[in-house]
Amino acid sequence: MTEEQTITFDKNDVCIFIPVLNEEGAIKDVIEGFKNVGYNNILVYDGNSKDKTREVAAAAGARVVTQSGKGKGQAMIQAFNAITEKYVVMIDGDGTELPEEIHLLLNPVLEGKADHVAGNRIAGRTPGAFTTLNLFGNRMINWFFRRAFKSNLRDILTGYRAFTRESIQALDLKQHGFVIETEMTVECLMKGQKIIEVPITYLPRPEKVETKLHPIRDGYRISMAVYKYSRFYNPKFFFGVWSLLSFIIALLLIAAHPFIITWHGASMLGTAFFFFAGVSVLLLAAGYVADINATLHRKTLKAIQANRKKQEK
Repeated sequence: MTEEQTITFDKNDVCIFIPVLNEEGAIKDVIEGFKNVGYNNILVYDGNSKDKTREVAAAAGARVVTQSGKGKGQAMIQAFNAITEKYVVMIDGDGTELPEEIHLLLNPVLEGKADHVAGNRIAGRTPGAFTTLNLFGNRMINWFFRRAFKSNLRDILTGYRAFTRESIQALDLKQHGFVIETEMTVECLMKGQKIIEVPITYLPRPEKVETKLHPIRDGYRISMAVYKYSRFYNPKFFFGVWSLLSFIIALLLIAAHPFIITWHGASMLGTAFFFFAGVSVLLLAAGYVADINATLHRKTLKAIQANRKKQEK
């Protein structure tokens, strides 16, 4: 753990935002952890818990709001529309992250080095923090994300983040489930925001707190979301996946040629080969054309944002 922050600022300007669902066994420790380091502006958004999460959080000194819908994403969207503080720190309510490490995430934002800071749990994981399946899934999703978005981020699924209010106001968030962290990261990249990662400590989930994440189901949804979002940011990757698949099918058809002994079978095989080879080329060309448009769009957006900042000054 690094030294505590020495930057002078009003801690009341920081909203500690904690989305929760059935976190009765851990939420008190999380709230008290922030209070122990001087942060008293704590907002808990409860997703209609079936236990005493709301009562425990209120007794610990947090402002408690029951979200109008369901899902972590919906809670985040609703909260972001209501928060008025200059800075926001979001953390999971399950006790797996350390409130006393808030300075690791908040400092780069306060110093103007980043609009959005994400805590890298994988870098600072402790024994037992991830199951073997979850760690493998996280690494695969992050590897896929880095390829799709030409990014060096290592933990896009982290729930411990810090950002400015201006940063979240610029994001167009729509996802209501666990895909929200992925969507938030993608939006930051597409809007040209400065997003960095810092290593944080990640602890095993307390036994009294159940996980809401389904590794296979949610892993599939997140992977598909990464691929879907890539069509706006990196169209060459989006179309390239299908282009490569078509090319592989074409190669397999050629490889199967010696096993087709009839003239009619060979003719059908040749037709299929040229079809998939042609589709592969067309998809690749479409990716390059779309990439030109996407690049122009990002340049236009940056110019608009730069002009807006000049007018504000």
